[in-house]
Amino acid sequence: MRRVLLAVGLPIVLVALWWFASADSTNFYFPPLSKIITVFPATWFGPRLVDDVLPSLARLGIGYAAALVTGIGLGALIGANRWVRALVEPLLEFLRAVPPPVLVPILMLMAGIGDMMKVLVILSGCLWPILLNTVEGVRAVDEVLTDTCRSYRIRGRLRLWHLVLRSASPQIVAGARQALSIGIILMVISEMFAASSGIGFTVIQFKDGFRIPQMWSGVLLLGLLGVLLALLFRLAERRVLGWYHGIRAVQKER
Repeated sequence: MRRVLLAVGLPIVLVALWWFASADSTNFYFPPLSKIITVFPATWFGPRLVDDVLPSLARLGIGYAAALVTGIGLGALIGANRWVRALVEPLLEFLRAVPPPVLVPILMLMAGIGDMMKVLVILSGCLWPILLNTVEGVRAVDEVLTDTCRSYRIRGRLRLWHLVLRSASPQIVAGARQALSIGIILMVISEMFAASSGIGFTVIQFKDGFRIPQMWSGVLLLGLLGVLLALLFRLAERRVLGWYHGIRAVQKER
């Protein structure tokens, strides 16, 4: 109950402050929250739910899933091999320093302005937290467990699945959590360039048409989607890392 109150209490307080602070607003660009909430259902619970919201979530899901598969696969390969890690580490540091939004014009030239470009933008940003955390997690595998697997001749897929990935999973999940927030940001940014659908595209259209309450409702929608996706991720994390949280709980009790 205490955790629920802490998690829900601050957002409620912030929304209440926004409500009362903007109640008497006459500024065209900062309408009252009550007006934004009023236009919210009509704006997003109609044709735009199918034409804009669902395509955005589909691009985010495809790009994020591709980043997970690629990042974990390459991270396990690089982290397990010292020579490969020494060879590619300078390149990884260079590519990680390149902001993904800068790649949008390049990806537009390579993949056009369709969904592929937007998925690649999301992939290019989500990949690095997952990849680098996987590399560090694989490098930190317990040497005693490694020797035990060697003694019992546990090799190949069994060793990769039950030792390497299981031991690295806390750091992999930490990278995946960071990648999710980056993916939401890049989803919006990619839809602001040469797009014909999506939440980011629609928010820009509202801005250009001076439909300010509808524009703010899009910002509110993105916040709500971020909260919902974070909750879903936390549920998945508890399932994947149930063993890890159990060990930590026992250690705290001691």
